[in-house]
Amino acid sequence: MDWDDLRIFLAVARSESLSAAAKVLKIDPATVGRRIGRLEDSLDARLFQKSPQGYAVTEAGLRLIPHAEQAEAALRAAGEVMLGPEGLTGQVRIGAPDGCANYLLPQILAGICDDNPGLEVQIVALPRVFNLSKREADMAIGVSRPEAGRLTVQKLTDYHLHLAASRDYLAKHAPIRSAADLTAHRFVGYIPDMIFDKELDYLAEIGITPPPLASNSVSVQLNFLRAGAGVGVVHDFALPAAPELVRVLPTQIHLTRSFWLIRHADDTRVSRLNRFAEVLIRRARAEMARLETSVG
Repeated sequence: MDWDDLRIFLAVARSESLSAAAKVLKIDPATVGRRIGRLEDSLDARLFQKSPQGYAVTEAGLRLIPHAEQAEAALRAAGEVMLGPEGLTGQVRIGAPDGCANYLLPQILAGICDDNPGLEVQIVALPRVFNLSKREADMAIGVSRPEAGRLTVQKLTDYHLHLAASRDYLAKHAPIRSAADLTAHRFVGYIPDMIFDKELDYLAEIGITPPPLASNSVSVQLNFLRAGAGVGVVHDFALPAAPELVRVLPTQIHLTRSFWLIRHADDTRVSRLNRFAEVLIRRARAEMARLETSVG
């Protein structure tokens, strides 16, 4: 069996489209189709079922995927051995929720790249869970520990959240001395039906009804608060980036969550990614401590 055919098979399985796979592989769609046909003939099995929605993997294709992924990981590992232990090189793509991607990762990854000039890092910031089986990223950061899948999971770091509002907002509205006073204030938060992980349902945990000002983006919520729009839950590590904001009822209302570093199980054989993960975890914990300490 030709590895190149398996590589094309994985690209189609992950993208569910010949044209999308061709773009990733940098070959034309007709060639992708011919190579899939050749692989199916050699295996005497139908690997995909074409439909209006694209190319769906058949039962035979599903049985082939883990073997193809193991071959892919073995080739990556072989390449790592040839590169040697010096410095981190190549490209690493990280999927992360936008709060982490905007206010924690940039300075950490900039430092890692300063120490490893041959390294290229991409952050994909999306308000959803990443599909590592489809290779949307080399690793992902989640706010919940996944319960299923061929994944390895390490705790990246704990973090804390508090209510916050701008000084201007607080000066113009009724004082907030206890949780009971919150009912007189307008809240900013997530769009309820777009909360992709239960760990993000902060306002419900505090006992606040759906907010009149909402976004699926942490950055948009933070800018609402900076504009004096109301009160909302803010990551402590984001507060240094928003000096207009102050914490509200910090001793009475506070939340603790965790970020988890999630990787495809096969990638644990890739020493470059293992070393990158070790550095990322170490620096994330140090940076989190620095940022949270700076807000008191």
